Amino acid sequence: MTKVIPVTMERRAGPNGGYFPPAFLKNCWYVAMWAEELAPGQLAARKIINESLVFLRKEDGSVLAMDNRCPHRFAPLHMGKVLPGDKIQCPYHGLQFDAAGECVHNPHGAGTIPARARVRTYPVVEKHLCLWVWMGDRAPDESKIPDFGILDRAPKAHMTRPDGIRVRAHYQLVVDNLLDLSHAMYLHDGILATADSANAEIKIAEAGDSVTVGRYAYGVPIVGLHKVYWLHDGPGDRFSEIRWDAPGALLLRQGVCSPGAESTTGSGYYGVHMLTPETESTTSYHFIALRFGVHTPPEDDEQINERIAKTRLFAFAEQDAPIIEAQQRNIDIATQPLSPSLISIDSGLVRCKRVLQRLLQED
Repeated sequence: MTKVIPVTMERRAGPNGGYFPPAFLKNCWYVAMWAEELAPGQLAARKIINESLVFLRKEDGSVLAMDNRCPHRFAPLHMGKVLPGDKIQCPYHGLQFDAAGECVHNPHGAGTIPARARVRTYPVVEKHLCLWVWMGDRAPDESKIPDFGILDRAPKAHMTRPDGIRVRAHYQLVVDNLLDLSHAMYLHDGILATADSANAEIKIAEAGDSVTVGRYAYGVPIVGLHKVYWLHDGPGDRFSEIRWDAPGALLLRQGVCSPGAESTTGSGYYGVHMLTPETESTTSYHFIALRFGVHTPPEDDEQINERIAKTRLFAFAEQDAPIIEAQQRNIDIATQPLSPSLISIDSGLVRCKRVLQRLLQED
């Protein structure tokens, strides 16, 4: 029987039963998109923590980001044109803005440029296959980009395609879902886990602003996706370890090894999960996977990668997202402050919320 933890998470009354933090973390890096999604000379719009941004890959290959709103009549700049010199022309009245967000051309009348005709820009870094944008007012600190160096070192032959979905829910619900490794035996039964791992060992580690949750099931049948990369018969030890970096970057290490062996001798995959809050009720969810301990024939790489990609997409889009979005709808209609009944599997979630709470206060 699952043990109940006597912990009360204080919630204030307010929208959504006061369940979510009252604000988004600003002085941090958010993933705007996969780097390969932004072609040279292309404009792309993204919404990040309630701000609409426009992105442009400049002539030198770097990326600029600015508010997606012309200061004249607030038309969306992503609907405009890219002009030589990395200038963006507003689609409505033709005002032009340079890479620094300054209006450099007014085609009307005497061409006078109003003093307030400028657009806020945001620092952007291309790293770990992603475009990261800094949304805060403090000086950007590139060292605070979560470490996903595994993406830079992994052989392309062992990596799935970059993917993503949009979840109609607060990003915190998606974080909770990923940190709760126990839900796989119910929501993803037969695909990622089975009920035989209900009493798996749970370990939690905290270091700085990062929390890692581990779940270990020993001598259990190997099912579903694990059979794709683990070629041995009989039971094995399943391990799942997921690292969370505030506010929504997670790295999962999941796999199988022989009973009693070290997990480093096993086979599995790293699952990269990057969550970007769009609004209080929508999240942009980017993910990719890369295999480790590979013993399958090279000629099978493409087929195995596709199998892993399709299975993960199905699990996230067809199993996780409907439950998470239903949670959001239930929370939305709450008329009283919500305080969840916590059980032992929620220990990692509680640790992360405490770290986030501290970071929000510092923000």
